[in-house]
Amino acid sequence: MLAAMPDSAPSPLSAGGPALRGGGDACPGTLRLHPADDGALARVRVPGGVLSADRAEVLLAAAERFGDGELHLTSRGNVQLRGLAAACGGALAELLTAAGLLPSAAHERARNIVASPLAGLDGSAPVSGWLSELDGLVCQSAAAASLSGRFLFALDDGRGDVDALGADVTLIAAGDSCLLRIGAEDEVFRVPGGEGPRAALLAAEAFLRAARDSGAWRVKDLPDDVRAELVRAVKAAAGPAVDRPRPRTATPPAPGPHGSPDAVGVDVPLGRLTSAQWRLLTETARRHGDELRLTPWRGIVVPGPFGRPEDAAAALDALAAAGLITAPDSPWTGVGACIGHPGCVKSRSDVRAEAGAAVGPVGRLPVYWSGCERRCGHPHGEWIDVVVTPDGHRISHVHGERRDPPRTVRDDPAALAAAVAAARA
Repeated sequence: MLAAMPDSAPSPLSAGGPALRGGGDACPGTLRLHPADDGALARVRVPGGVLSADRAEVLLAAAERFGDGELHLTSRGNVQLRGLAAACGGALAELLTAAGLLPSAAHERARNIVASPLAGLDGSAPVSGWLSELDGLVCQSAAAASLSGRFLFALDDGRGDVDALGADVTLIAAGDSCLLRIGAEDEVFRVPGGEGPRAALLAAEAFLRAARDSGAWRVKDLPDDVRAELVRAVKAAAGPAVDRPRPRTATPPAPGPHGSPDAVGVDVPLGRLTSAQWRLLTETARRHGDELRLTPWRGIVVPGPFGRPEDAAAALDALAAAGLITAPDSPWTGVGACIGHPGCVKSRSDVRAEAGAAVGPVGRLPVYWSGCERRCGHPHGEWIDVVVTPDGHRISHVHGERRDPPRTVRDDPAALAAAVAAARA
């Protein structure tokens, strides 16, 4: 059993270092709405991205009653509601609490958990038991209420998809045991599978002790010596260490059928779902297994079962007719963007319209369009970064923590589309 971990000895961060706890955690939630140019914004945490059809209907009702009627998927498999009236917070929280979507007011922004979307569906290990246990442990921990809205847990079924997302604490299925990763460390620690969720929580609580004086939001923000001390504390309390480098690039589930088919998956253009699209997905889930899994790549998996291949094909045909991506050869595959103008006052342009205008041949690499240097919601691993600057659109190839020299394209849509297509290829 992983024992409680000792305090580490933090030291202050140098000026200009990683993100620190300055004026408090500004991440949106459902109890504290975030002001935006298109109205208030609420971010509803959906641990593991797993939603029952009933809860999906409640989210749609909230979007239609309080917001603009659309649902926006985030890069952590959560849902954002936009265009909200600033005074709707109490009624929104009441609706979500009654549906079980807000089990703890103190922990609502700490429930950041991503999970392998195909876990248990294609012969891989299921992680549903880990997910429910970890979410319950987080909500029961008084210390965990202090985790920032940026802190992330990942539950990987062994394929490496969510392990590549750079979570702060990752559990990886490995037969009857699991591997515990702290931040981006190559060294992982083996613990019994049944103790994985508690080990993950204890590691997060140890991070909070390490971050107490440094002001770090996430493991990667800790000073090097403090981070090393945190890893040593986990090592002393966990099982044997194993060398397992974190995957550099995540491989999301391809849109289309999965298994025999046990599931179907769709991608959502720019992560934005109309009420009609969300309703169709919910109805599809209700007919086939009663569950939706929102992915960290702004897609959705409907686990099924679908019985016959023709049943899955019919479901995919209907979803494609509604405007969703149902095959990997769609030109929209891998294209993402922040909300842009007019939804965000910091954005320099309507990057969603620009991304749509530049859609072309399917690219080898994903591309993400950002209206400013904050790059809200950008992917991880290897990708093409398009950022609007005062001088034009800056395009660069990102490889994890490093990037190639950028190219800037000025006010020429055709040249911009060609440059992005060339970079993706």
